[in-house]
Amino acid sequence: MLRFLLLTSLAALVLAELEPQPRYLEDDGVQERVVGGEVARPNSWPWQISLQYQSGSGYAHTCGGTLIKRGWVMTAAHCVDRSMTWRVVLGDHDIYGNDGTEQYKSVSQVYVHPYWNSNNVAGGYDIALLRLSTDATLNNYVQLATLPPSGQVLPNNNPCYITGWGRTQTGGQLSAKLKQAYLPVVDYNTCSSSGWWGSTVKNTMVCAGGGSESGCQGDSGGPLNCSVNGQWTVHGVTSFVSSSGCNAYRKPTVFTRVSAYISWITSVSIS
Repeated sequence: MLRFLLLTSLAALVLAELEPQPRYLEDDGVQERVVGGEVARPNSWPWQISLQYQSGSGYAHTCGGTLIKRGWVMTAAHCVDRSMTWRVVLGDHDIYGNDGTEQYKSVSQVYVHPYWNSNNVAGGYDIALLRLSTDATLNNYVQLATLPPSGQVLPNNNPCYITGWGRTQTGGQLSAKLKQAYLPVVDYNTCSSSGWWGSTVKNTMVCAGGGSESGCQGDSGGPLNCSVNGQWTVHGVTSFVSSSGCNAYRKPTVFTRVSAYISWITSVSIS
């Protein structure tokens, strides 16, 4: 039986047995990047952030995220559902170097979706909002993401890119530089069918990819950037892949569908 792999970098969380089970895409401390794809042009995804936790006297990357308002970041619930000292790095490209474009922000408040259950990733609600201590300064390197209208569902094969600093292969190393990989949408009927993800995937999720490219540990919480009417829109929050491998056959990367949570995002971040 398959397990889920959660795409964070702090801890690989093994979940209760489910059908095909996912793993979160955090980095588990062994250092985990987008599989396939290529290094992105610096600051070409200016809403992408690096979520980092305090480790000793420094900070370590664990997840991605998306700047949605000057004082608010969207990420995955499983990235922040434990008590840590967090910071957000905006305008970054090389997480191990100083690009001179970075903005460092502490997190004053974490809002995990109230229905999130860390023991049941397949239940959905893998979304959280971070209130920054001070507002971001918007410039050529730091911009707000465009979110979709409530309820919008993209068609099969809609062009999208995952972006992140996660592992470059299953069990590999974190990418120093931001990577991108082309992951077209896999529609819900296909993704939830037998031989794919089955009932593990809910209609509040988005599947994308399923071939040689995918998300991997360290990519969790980051954006699925989709081209809609000529504009890049963040339609997904990176959530999980199959524990049998980041780019397992017919196990596309699974994202929280942002358009299913617009009313919650608005209610939390209205202040």
